[in-house]
Amino acid sequence: MKRYYRVVLQTLDRGIQKRTSRRAADKRWRKDSRFKAYLDSLEIQLMAPCEVLPYLHMDEHYELRINSPDLPGAALLTSQSVWGILRGMETFTQLLWLDETGTALKVNSSAIMDFPRYPHRGLLLDTSRHFFPLPAILQMLDAMEANKMNVFHWHIVDDNSFPYESAAFPQLSKKGAYNPRTHVYTRIQIRLVIEYARLRGIRVLPEFDSPGHTQSWGLGLPGLLTPCYSGSKPDGTYGPVDPIQETSYKFLQKFLAEAVELFPEKYIHLGGDEVDFDCWASNSDILRFMESHNITGDFSKLEEIYIQRLVNTASNLSASSLVWQEVFDNGVILPQDTVVHIWKGDMQKELAKVTAEGHPALVSQCWYLDHLESGGDWHKFYRCDPDNFNGTEAQKRLVMGGEACMWSEFVDASNLSPRVWPRAAAAAERLWSTVEVDFDEVDRRMEEHVCRLNRRGIRAQPANGPGYCPYIFY
Repeated sequence: MKRYYRVVLQTLDRGIQKRTSRRAADKRWRKDSRFKAYLDSLEIQLMAPCEVLPYLHMDEHYELRINSPDLPGAALLTSQSVWGILRGMETFTQLLWLDETGTALKVNSSAIMDFPRYPHRGLLLDTSRHFFPLPAILQMLDAMEANKMNVFHWHIVDDNSFPYESAAFPQLSKKGAYNPRTHVYTRIQIRLVIEYARLRGIRVLPEFDSPGHTQSWGLGLPGLLTPCYSGSKPDGTYGPVDPIQETSYKFLQKFLAEAVELFPEKYIHLGGDEVDFDCWASNSDILRFMESHNITGDFSKLEEIYIQRLVNTASNLSASSLVWQEVFDNGVILPQDTVVHIWKGDMQKELAKVTAEGHPALVSQCWYLDHLESGGDWHKFYRCDPDNFNGTEAQKRLVMGGEACMWSEFVDASNLSPRVWPRAAAAAERLWSTVEVDFDEVDRRMEEHVCRLNRRGIRAQPANGPGYCPYIFY
């Protein structure tokens, strides 16, 4: 069943909507040889029932026609899905441009058929190393929509702090957050983020990284982490999650069940990166366990025991898993549909290995936003192409897309937005658009996009050196 909508357009004056006199406009615009017609509205046709939740491989295709031969003086946006409508509306707003007076909008006659190159186009935000208040996260979602990104990867907890409120284990945030009263995301706030993202066609992908990166977990759950030893005595420090205790797996089952219920996303990121084996190697109980399982000295096999049980737990909860690449590199045997997230080393070689084993792959290695260079370093992000590896067509179809990653060691709410934008926009475009690159043309568009984001209240740093944005008044 088709659904019809109409968006009424108004002219702009310094961001304030107002109506202008058609008679006065006539006198001015008729002198412009390129003037074709007035455009007062955009008609929207949704050609199929409206879906409720965004998902991997959702249909984001749309068609947009403005003053085409069969639509003189009119604009029509059509799509089979609401997700395509959202992407098309963003394109429509980006086609509008202010005249030299800043009081009227112009748009060129256009005919566009558009769809994304990759189904997973994400932004990772680390909210453990620095806590980001809710308005900062919501603004990131606004900016993601403006860049047609569709996955908010919420790296919500880590060694440094545990700002996630668990109803089943409230002590985790009470003991593990920087401040349990001010630096915790409540379940109500998390639902608000999920809904805010949903309305923008964005999936919220939670990550609970283990067995490493869990120091903050141990503060609220004694017995979860492995005691480290110096000689024959505990030295008072703790390592990764203890993989030989059944209590660890009972906790993880209950904890993940709660998370899967809270987050409607099909996938959950289980982490698995940077596991330090030294503490495991110092613990006599773990060494005896390894001996009894004929894996003496092979800590990758011990990690495999843990990861396999973790992935099976997620699978039993009807959730699909993502893991960081070390899990694959260490030889852990994974279910075929486990997504391997590539973040380091030789991206081309890693993609070839992962997809040769039949695993879906996700790329971030070339899009780490905390890796800074002087000047407009977004060019290096734009040069990255997830398709650039030696593999068959079947292998390349296993590449789901990628994510720009904002790790927050040196980023908080004060500098988050200009650190991310427009640098993440380069990754977003590479994941949406075709592979041809004309940097002269991209430079011009990126400059314009920076001004567009700033006009929307999203602070974006300059893209290409000296210049200015018209009609922006800070």
